[in-house]
Amino acid sequence: MILVFGGTTEGRKAVEVLEEAGASYYYSTKTGEQDITLHHGQRIDGALDEEAMLAFCREHSIKLIVDAAHPFASQLHHTIAQVSEQLNIPTIRYERIYPPRDESICWIDDYSQIPRDINSLLATTGVQSIAKLKPLEAEGIKVYHRILNRESSIALALKQGASNEQLCYYEDPNDIPVKADAILLKESGMSGGFVEKVEAAKALGMRIVALKRPNLPNTFAKVNGPYGLRRSVEKLLPEFYPLHSGLTTGTCATAAAVAETLRLVKGETPDEVPVLLPDGETIMVAVGYGDGYAYCVKEAGDDPDVTNGIEVRASVESSDAFAIYGGEGVGRFTLPGFDYPPGEAAINKAPREMIRKNLKPFGASLKVTISVPQGAEIARRTFNPRLGIEGGISIIGVSGIVKPFSEEAFIDSIRKCMTVAKASGSERVVINSGGKSERFVKALYPTLPQQAFVEYGNYIGETLKIANEQDFKAVTLGVMLGKAVKLAAGNLDTHSRKSVMDKAFIQQMLIEAGCDIDISEITLAREIWEKLPQDKLSIFAKTIISHCADYCNPLLPNGELTILLIDDEGRIYQ
Repeated sequence: MILVFGGTTEGRKAVEVLEEAGASYYYSTKTGEQDITLHHGQRIDGALDEEAMLAFCREHSIKLIVDAAHPFASQLHHTIAQVSEQLNIPTIRYERIYPPRDESICWIDDYSQIPRDINSLLATTGVQSIAKLKPLEAEGIKVYHRILNRESSIALALKQGASNEQLCYYEDPNDIPVKADAILLKESGMSGGFVEKVEAAKALGMRIVALKRPNLPNTFAKVNGPYGLRRSVEKLLPEFYPLHSGLTTGTCATAAAVAETLRLVKGETPDEVPVLLPDGETIMVAVGYGDGYAYCVKEAGDDPDVTNGIEVRASVESSDAFAIYGGEGVGRFTLPGFDYPPGEAAINKAPREMIRKNLKPFGASLKVTISVPQGAEIARRTFNPRLGIEGGISIIGVSGIVKPFSEEAFIDSIRKCMTVAKASGSERVVINSGGKSERFVKALYPTLPQQAFVEYGNYIGETLKIANEQDFKAVTLGVMLGKAVKLAAGNLDTHSRKSVMDKAFIQQMLIEAGCDIDISEITLAREIWEKLPQDKLSIFAKTIISHCADYCNPLLPNGELTILLIDDEGRIYQ
């Protein structure tokens, strides 16, 4: 059993990660005021001292603790560390992502270091800090306290000795309600809005004083994002998830490139290296070293993948400019329609950007060559030859992590997400194939809660059926062209195992839209966007959407369906 300490944005994210397992866990908050929906988790509220925490862990057979509490909850972190050590329970710290410390900010270790050469101070450090700031008032400094506008916070603030005149409230978290000489912030990280608050204060010409986040116990295993949390849970409590995640070839290539660059630049050869993923989090990846290269073993987890166990290698040389090349076993594009033109190594855009970002801190112009010794042989067992990628495998991966699901488990996860979306109170659910299409569609629905966005993967039909079961009155389906042309032909499951692009049917739709273009040589559906005249894009999009609607609308008899067709640039047609 897992015990999570939350009450924060990270606590909410931890719940999302753990819910994927379909297993039971406990979620603890101090005040019980966080609005959060748990389906497999059981909520416990109220502060736990060491004795109470020990008793709870023993009684409920806790095998793993996830500390996703506020970074300044020092006493709680200390108590968790004590309990963890006494009961030999591993602890994962779900840490925030922190920007580099701005040198223009006055950084302090405790409240006694607040500069005294100011007349007024706006403190955003919470009600618990009010008593600690009283010495400033004794020295004639006017102190204002920005707190949450809720009854419990106001009552506690007054109990701490603040007056009503000193209190101001959060409306927009990034607004500055009082223009004082200086503002006092906690180093709360990206999810705590630290950057936005600093920018707002700078715009008003306020002096910025920031309280450094306290150090965490060294015994905690630290992660700073959902993928790292899942992988740590899989490692420390393997039985919690029925299926385990893996790494994309893009992450493996990046890890190998980081390792070999460390050896080249610093002479270091660590067993693990940090890899910055596209979502901004950092995970640790195991690496090894050979003669002139570093390598990472492809780890597919429980996802069926012919590349599982292969070595992805990287060699690195100093160069006049940064460049990424494909070596032995990395395929080459032979047809148009991919991220790069024919002749280029089949290393997709996302992995290239990952490698570039991860090597940027080394500040050198580098030539990186990615190779996969077994790539040519393995590629014959993939779709690469059919797609016009020859000579090896592709280095791919958008998120950097492979999350495995059987068809049954995936559909069950969709059902769970739909249940959460319904529980959020949203009248509309927005379904998308993945993170890319979701980013584009989200801009159209800025007021919807995060829970209202659900990924369908390839299971469009099943997802619409579930939306109907949940009695959603409004459903938005975001779909990109590759899946849309399959859906328009009546394929409600768009997985390549179940359906392929039907060029004859696409040609028929083009004729319906009055588009006279030849698509006989295309390999990927998205090439059609490049062939279509600008004045025909919208007409063709409406034709596809109409055919999609013919198959989708009957699955949502009691609701209104909006279908959005998205191109690779993020343009949306409806």
